[in-house]
Amino acid sequence: MAEYRIMQRTNRGLINTMKTMFKPLIVLAGAATIFAQAPARPEFEVATIRPSAQTPQDGVTAGVRIDGAQVRCAFLTLKDYIGIAYRIKLYQVSGPDWLGSERFDISGTVPAGVPTSQFPEMMRSLLEERFNLKIHRDKKDFPVYVLEVAKGGLKMQESAPDPDLATADAKTPVNVTGSGGSQGIAINYGRGTSYTFANNRFEAKRFTMELFAANLERFVDRPIVDMTNLKGVYDIALDVTQEDYRAMLIRAGVNAGVSLPPEALRLLDGASVASLLDAMQKLGLKLDARKAPLDLLVVDDARKIPTEN
Repeated sequence: MAEYRIMQRTNRGLINTMKTMFKPLIVLAGAATIFAQAPARPEFEVATIRPSAQTPQDGVTAGVRIDGAQVRCAFLTLKDYIGIAYRIKLYQVSGPDWLGSERFDISGTVPAGVPTSQFPEMMRSLLEERFNLKIHRDKKDFPVYVLEVAKGGLKMQESAPDPDLATADAKTPVNVTGSGGSQGIAINYGRGTSYTFANNRFEAKRFTMELFAANLERFVDRPIVDMTNLKGVYDIALDVTQEDYRAMLIRAGVNAGVSLPPEALRLLDGASVASLLDAMQKLGLKLDARKAPLDLLVVDDARKIPTEN
């Protein structure tokens, strides 16, 4: 049975403006594409929900781990869980502010015969039952960047074939791991797919354009919609200026819903992504700022305290 590990650690040694910003959301932003779509609505065999006892001051271990039949989620907000359960991004969740502040730990057992790819559906059933979650769907115009192939054509080659991947057993466990701090971020999606953002450089291995857009948007001021129509996998390298790099790291914290001190937020005043746009052009890609209608999930009602285990 496949294993998915989405873990991230925050340690005491990070500087104050960065120490809580690298949350599992940065990993989850792209991990949603790993879970295959599933029509059924299974439920956990057994599940417990508890308020998280961890504090950022002491360092936290946060994220999601699915290991065999056991699911363990730590230090995530209800908004995080809603995003996982409904397979949407956090900016597409609208509701009261507390959805993004109250944190819970969830443990569950997957029923025999149910694939772990249906984890989001099980989470949806749990939220609706224990938090009495009531939602409706809507559409809203969002400022977005549209990722497109530039006028001069694509200047990247697809990743070289990996003979080990071609012969790999599809049932082999896949580990998704992430780490981050003031020195940068590293995410490994398994099976040769990974990226780092450190030392003014974004470098990805074996990325689809969908996964590229999902990860890159964590570092900019609006969602990125992939309209390249490219179906291959690519190795991608983007160099940005020190100023843009610093702003992009802070933006990742803002997009993850982290409360940052005013001195950190002031660094975003007048910040641009000019060097990122230039780097994209060198690859034959472009980000075009415009508005686009996107799906919105509106939370009409939810309990702040879930029903008892």
